Amino acid sequence: MLRGKARREQGAYASGTEDRDRTGDDPLDAVQERRVRAVLALGGVPQSDLPDGVQQVRLRLLERAASGREAPRDVSAWAAVVASNLAMDWHRAKRRQERLGERLAALREPAHPSGEETSLLSLAVARGLDELPAAQRQVVVLRFFADLPVRDIAEELGIPEGTVKSRLHTAVRALRDRLHEDEVV
Repeated sequence: MLRGKARREQGAYASGTEDRDRTGDDPLDAVQERRVRAVLALGGVPQSDLPDGVQQVRLRLLERAASGREAPRDVSAWAAVVASNLAMDWHRAKRRQERLGERLAALREPAHPSGEETSLLSLAVARGLDELPAAQRQVVVLRFFADLPVRDIAEELGIPEGTVKSRLHTAVRALRDRLHEDEVV
């Protein structure tokens, strides 16, 4: 059984009248917004990103209402859980960015002491990429330079995963042959 504030919140969410009459189209009242901000802040989200996090919670609540799904029993609790999930997502994205930065930094630092060998290899790879058909070059760049998984490449290009794998195999074989021809490797 719903009591007090929770009943009012559900009624306002379901009917769209009580809170909207007071706050326009905002599905979160001031107390709920403060709670969302607190959960995000306690979750480690920086102050500068808190407004975006609050907007994400609002958006998800509006999307839920627009899709016709049942209203949460306690909007405040639901919003806090969503905010907590957003904080975790923020940390995952931050870790991904840090790993990407580390990988890019590792690419900048030559793995071999000889800059001449690295330059020669880079030029040979670049020439080999230029000689590949556009479709093969595209999947090689997305897979090995953008580091996308085969599944994501297939989704983004709108082709089957098997086609991506086939193009990658053919392209890598052609690049390997080119590097052996040029006696780079």
